[in-house]
Amino acid sequence: MSDSIRFILNGEDITLSGLRPTETLLDFLRLNRRLTGTKEGCAEGDCGACTVLVGRLIDGGLYYESVNACIRFVGSLHATHVVTVEHLAAQNGTLHPVQQALVDCHGSQCGFCTPGFVMSLYGLWLTTEKPSRAQIEKSLQGNLCRCTGYEPIVKAAEQVSQKRPSALFDPLEKTRADIIARLWAMQGGDTIEISEGEDRLIVPGSVSALAQVLADEPTATVVAGSTDVGLWVTKQMRRLNPVVFINHLTDLQKITVEDAGLTIGAGVTYSRAFAVIAEKIPAFANLINRIGGEQVRNMGTIGGNIANGSPIGDTPPPLIALGATVKLRSAAGARSLPLEDFFIDYGKQDRNPGEFVESIFVPYPAKDAHFAVYKISKRRDEDISAACGAFHLSLDSAGNVADISIAFGGMAGTPKRARTVEAELIGKPWTEATVMAARNAFDADYTPLTDWRASAEYRQLTAKNLLIRFYLETSGAPQELKRFAMAEV
Repeated sequence: MSDSIRFILNGEDITLSGLRPTETLLDFLRLNRRLTGTKEGCAEGDCGACTVLVGRLIDGGLYYESVNACIRFVGSLHATHVVTVEHLAAQNGTLHPVQQALVDCHGSQCGFCTPGFVMSLYGLWLTTEKPSRAQIEKSLQGNLCRCTGYEPIVKAAEQVSQKRPSALFDPLEKTRADIIARLWAMQGGDTIEISEGEDRLIVPGSVSALAQVLADEPTATVVAGSTDVGLWVTKQMRRLNPVVFINHLTDLQKITVEDAGLTIGAGVTYSRAFAVIAEKIPAFANLINRIGGEQVRNMGTIGGNIANGSPIGDTPPPLIALGATVKLRSAAGARSLPLEDFFIDYGKQDRNPGEFVESIFVPYPAKDAHFAVYKISKRRDEDISAACGAFHLSLDSAGNVADISIAFGGMAGTPKRARTVEAELIGKPWTEATVMAARNAFDADYTPLTDWRASAEYRQLTAKNLLIRFYLETSGAPQELKRFAMAEV
């Protein structure tokens, strides 16, 4: 057992043995360390003003990712390297090329959001030598600016990629070997437990230790990416006690590629899963690109999205439509069940005391099948779904529906199959007449709610229209009709 967490902040080793489990990295930086370049804008991971980089060891290499400090808990930082905007300029005041490019291209006006943009572009600069405009825009999805209109910021990113200075100038490249050695020294198999008054945080040393911790503390809050739990603290002011951090457990961060599908560890982030999913299930990867911004995808996990059980979580509908299974583990052993059976009711999942999500098995779409996912939201980027629908269709040689699975989020208290619609389609020809007749069966499957994201009527009509869109995209309909469907739905 250990009673402290250790990490590196810029160039300094930090050891903390007195720490509240819900203390955010943003508060620690600004209030404890007076590193005020990191700003608080939204306190919910939306605006990117608080962006910092967090480096961690993965398979022996050191990788840096942009994260939202406002919803990242300090307790999750053991054996990591935290880098803030203050660390980029040289000691003589010479700006880093990323910072200088923003100056040259007039990428800042009021300046409040600028440090966050700097850190997001710096993260891109470290990983991508010649980014395309699409890659630049993707890296900036999680950063909002109310002044510049983004074009000067994008131009700064393009400029800095054209002429890269020697790596010896860069603060992270100069010290990479030293940082790796220091992070290795911080790692270990001990479970960390820190108590601060009545509050406790626990960092299990292994997956087996996690199972034992949850056997002893079945009501503990398990935190992986904190992209949702962070808002429980910053927006709802909830006290969480004890908190168990698992984002460091490498055994939960593995993706296994099998003949029949993918096994994704519960601790795999959206960013880490993207490349494999893009290769094996491209339509699913397109959805991941619209989950939050880059900072959220670097923190959030597919397993956490499932375990949280939100009816508007983005990943359950496509996973259910593909027939995914979830593996649950506890000190007593492990069990698996179909993902659609995991969601029982609003806020209730089939998870016994002490159980946690260990992995998800995702079958590939059936051979010659059609698979599509549609996310409907007010903004294209960085927005929560009003509804999210997934369709998995197999046709027989005669063009009849051999099998179809339709799943929606945002339409009920849980992610849910459209069983009545499916029954209306199976065995019938995949034609416009069949689809138009079946679409009204959505009324028997769903009774959505009205909230500030969408009305019940809008959601119900959207689900019906998405079925039409899916039909048009899979039926060889004229291209102008497909464009009409995409524009109107």
